[in-house]
Amino acid sequence: MGDSEPPSIRPPETITITVLRARNLKGSSAKADAVNAMVKVEFGERSLGESPKVDCTAETPAEFNYNATMSCTYDDPTALDEIAHKPVVLTVIEVLPKEKKQKEEKTVLLGQCTVDMLPLVKGETKHRHTLIVNPLPGSPMETLPPDAPRPEVDVLLSVNEPLVDNSQMNAGNLMTITVESLFSPPESWSVTGTQYAYAAALPVPVNAEKETPIVFANGMLKPGIDKEVPNKQKKWAVPATAQGNAIYIPDQFIAQDAIEDEDGDFRGKDDREHRTIAEQEKNRCTWNTERRSYLEGSAVKSFQDKIAKCRYWPLEVMRLPQPASGKGKKKQDDHADTKKGSGAVNKDDEGAVSFHGVAFVNLAPLLYPGVKRIRGAYKIHSYTDQALAEKTKRKMGLGEEAARIANNILNRSSASPGPKKGAGGKDDKKEKDVKKGHSRQDDSRRSNSIAQTHDTEDHDTHAKDHHDHKKGDKSSMITSQTIKSDAGSEHEAQAPVNLEGQQYVDSKSYIMFEIRLEKPLIPKRPPEELARRVAEYIPPRPLFPKRTDGAQRAVEDFHTQVSSVAGLVLDEFRDMFGDELRTDENITQEAMESRRQKLIYELNASGKYFAFKEQLKHSVVKIVREKYLKTTNFEDRQELQTFLSELYVYLIDQMHESLTKTLALEDQAPVPAPLTDSAQLKHFAREAEVNGNFELATKYYQERIARDRNDPSHWFDYGTFCLYINDITKAEECFKETVAIDQKHLHGLLLYGVVCTLQEKHEAAETFFEAATCVQPKSILAWTMLGLFYDAVQNEIGAEMAYIEANKLNQQAAVNMARALREEELAKQRVEHSESEASHKDDQGGLAPPTSNTLVPDIKQPTPPSSERGQGSARSSEKMSSARRPSASKRSSAGRNKSDSNLSRPSSEYRRGSARGTPQLEEASEETPPREPTPVPTSSIYMQAIDWLLEVKAVPFTERALGHELLSPMGGLTAHYHIALARVKLQKSELKEAEESLNEALQFDYQNPDVWALMGHVMYLINDTTEAKGCYERTIDFVADASEMHSVYLRLGSIYLRDEKFQEAKNTFLMACKRSPSCVSWLGVGMACYRLGELSEAEDALSEANILNNSDPEVWGYLSLVCLKTGRQLEAEQAYKYAIKVNLEDTDLLDEIIKTQKEVGFGNPQF
Repeated sequence: MGDSEPPSIRPPETITITVLRARNLKGSSAKADAVNAMVKVEFGERSLGESPKVDCTAETPAEFNYNATMSCTYDDPTALDEIAHKPVVLTVIEVLPKEKKQKEEKTVLLGQCTVDMLPLVKGETKHRHTLIVNPLPGSPMETLPPDAPRPEVDVLLSVNEPLVDNSQMNAGNLMTITVESLFSPPESWSVTGTQYAYAAALPVPVNAEKETPIVFANGMLKPGIDKEVPNKQKKWAVPATAQGNAIYIPDQFIAQDAIEDEDGDFRGKDDREHRTIAEQEKNRCTWNTERRSYLEGSAVKSFQDKIAKCRYWPLEVMRLPQPASGKGKKKQDDHADTKKGSGAVNKDDEGAVSFHGVAFVNLAPLLYPGVKRIRGAYKIHSYTDQALAEKTKRKMGLGEEAARIANNILNRSSASPGPKKGAGGKDDKKEKDVKKGHSRQDDSRRSNSIAQTHDTEDHDTHAKDHHDHKKGDKSSMITSQTIKSDAGSEHEAQAPVNLEGQQYVDSKSYIMFEIRLEKPLIPKRPPEELARRVAEYIPPRPLFPKRTDGAQRAVEDFHTQVSSVAGLVLDEFRDMFGDELRTDENITQEAMESRRQKLIYELNASGKYFAFKEQLKHSVVKIVREKYLKTTNFEDRQELQTFLSELYVYLIDQMHESLTKTLALEDQAPVPAPLTDSAQLKHFAREAEVNGNFELATKYYQERIARDRNDPSHWFDYGTFCLYINDITKAEECFKETVAIDQKHLHGLLLYGVVCTLQEKHEAAETFFEAATCVQPKSILAWTMLGLFYDAVQNEIGAEMAYIEANKLNQQAAVNMARALREEELAKQRVEHSESEASHKDDQGGLAPPTSNTLVPDIKQPTPPSSERGQGSARSSEKMSSARRPSASKRSSAGRNKSDSNLSRPSSEYRRGSARGTPQLEEASEETPPREPTPVPTSSIYMQAIDWLLEVKAVPFTERALGHELLSPMGGLTAHYHIALARVKLQKSELKEAEESLNEALQFDYQNPDVWALMGHVMYLINDTTEAKGCYERTIDFVADASEMHSVYLRLGSIYLRDEKFQEAKNTFLMACKRSPSCVSWLGVGMACYRLGELSEAEDALSEANILNNSDPEVWGYLSLVCLKTGRQLEAEQAYKYAIKVNLEDTDLLDEIIKTQKEVGFGNPQF
């Protein structure tokens, strides 16, 4: 074991920073053509060297070609992390010529730029940068005109071997954290008076056991009138010696996302107005800082595990005293002494934390497959140890440690070289050495991680003694109003109150925060892999025959055309000689030849011969191409003649063969086409399901499959029936066939996943559910079903992300529907307006002055008047449903155009504008109508899934979706919910529970026809026909129909027959026949007519029923009765034999037939 450990540590890797050249430099002397310059290279607080002095002119760049080196060691896990988040600072210095009696050369700092070494951490071995040199304060380059060429430096980064090998690349990850701005801060924060520093901090894992605090200490409080630029560039978290614009990361900008695409807290419609005011009018605290953090494999695993255990991650914010500027210059002794700070901060105030708040960032989306980034506005809560423990399961926060790290960063900033110079007294240094003596040991350890380069002042060093800091530095802790992070305080009887932190809650403060990973924590399977996995579950089957135009197809087409032309020629012959054929019995050979010549003449004279030839030409060409493979011109005439002779012989033979088949077919009886199509068979099967005749339903479903086995809907419908009767094995087979025929059959994929879930094949189920979301990424149903599946397997993170995606699609569908309705309403209004305007002009002779209505389109273009628009939206929403009524919340859409945003601006802006001298805006603000209401989806994602699941009889998933609907903000105990629950209970034959649910639904909507129809079914099934009849009659009496009326008519008609109300029964069954005829509905009509003595109508109805289903024993039985009553012995006997053959089990009907047979004396062959 000991022999294997030393080789595991990789030797240090040398990083070479090559300063190639600089161009367009401007010196302090306006007369000099050349600038004598050199470049100083620094990493953190360590200087890597200075280049030689080289002249630079306007035409000739300064060729430095200077190499500075640094080493990356691998015995410290933070080495790669420092390279990822710290820049190499290049300072361009002008060297002035020596004057007389001058001992040393004078220098002028021209500018700086920062080199990002992140490409090396990502595995590159060489990377070239072309960087703009940012002028330093007081530099001659500050006066460059805007159109002048910008000063630039070319830099090359190189390593011999990649800093990160393949194993590290696969196991590790790169996290990028961006803290943007804190909006709507406490009212007590002021940009005037005493100034403070503002910091944000969060823990990041270093390895499996340890975490390190990452601190953003450069927050600045800005007034609301100081507007943010659209493209905000990110700053370095640890800029080291960089100043001015060099503190910005090249080509890195703050992302701009729509509010609905964010992951934070303030995303609701009610929060839009608050966010608009907070971001445009109120003060804000801005960081706009990016911090990279390299996570090794163990740290990635720890990060993932902690998110899975507790999805919330703390982001603490605090206010700190501003460090006083010192009078000394930057320390140049051992770099660990930077820990002591150089600013003259009062020792009593140093480390004091006020306004301690915390935002709980939900990192659960990062555990969803394929997600690499979260960003949003996160609400800031008052910090207490108790709240932190409840949300994040952490005993202590980072307040004390973060304050110490932030002060060190701020002190260094005040002591940085250049225009700002600071000094610190020796007493302050000694005091801080005593106070923080242990930090020197930490810094000395960190100094070995990157040889000659590391800035040991980086705040990450404090992670190694995180708990020691918490316990040992209580003297410089939080102010009296802030809660101390003491582990023992959580057991106290009364939790302390953070009064300052409560101001965040009162002000509804929030912070914009982003985390981005180089690769997702949970990789997402690509669609190709999903398709391959799906194929594994599909049984092998022969390939479908190719539908190409082959030789056989060409010959068959020729036969068809010959048969068609033969029929046309025969028709022409009959028209010419039909009369002669009737009179002449003996036809001579000469007469036949004469007729043939006359026929040929007539065909040529009329042009029909040419038409027949053209009809055959295309099929002959296909034979030449497909059978003889001739597609080019013949070069040899003899070869052409030989081919034509061969083709002629073949075509003549095929013509005779075709004519023989044609003449033979005329003597055969045609095969009758089926009288029922696929849709009718499906209707009959559903009808048999409702009546409980599962054997008959199976027959209909199998008949559909027998007619067309390649139709996926046939297999799918049969599979849903098998799922309903709990034949899971057969259902799985059917859904396999469905997906085998059409691998993009969305419903087939979903139900196959349902079946696999019921069989506890969770891996296969997940494959098919994910395949459904790939087949139709915009399907609300697919994402909702995926979420329900994740619920079933207790994957809370996956379920949440699936529901979020489904809700986004649902909201977008509502917006699209509302937009379409609004456009339709506006079109109607324009038509009405133009018509009224035209009529008004006609009444006034065309000289009437324009009314206010005619001015509306010019005032509010391109959108309509808000008042009319609101009325139109209200009318449109009433047409859809009461659930679509717009909410009371105001809308502040991020995607709204400029004119719309001006119209919907709060009235306070108009009043403020009027105070500046525009009083007409005050009047406009008073007359401005309310904003357009936000469209609300008609139903939740769960209810949409429930409706589909009820149709496909997937009861377990339906019950799970009902549970979510009950807790959904859009759902709850509604009529729709109770109806769905009752349907589930009916499918499970739990009639008592179904009745209770329907009674609850009636409390919400007493006039819902679906409720009364279902109530009738419940009463019918418990044999309470009186109540069932009342419910069915009420259902029919409603203006609106129930969603399924066919079973209502059939069951009500059967009740009428049982009560001997034959006329009502006849009318009811006829209504069913009118809507959706079936064997059962026509049988009902026939039975009612027979009992009424209308034997002719009864026979017609029974004959129609027999056509639709010739194996129904009751139809044959009643047909036998009709024939007995009408005295048709043979037909009565045949009908009776068929009734016995198909197993007539109705003993009452059978007894009636036998009794009637005895009365008339015939009808039974056994007599």
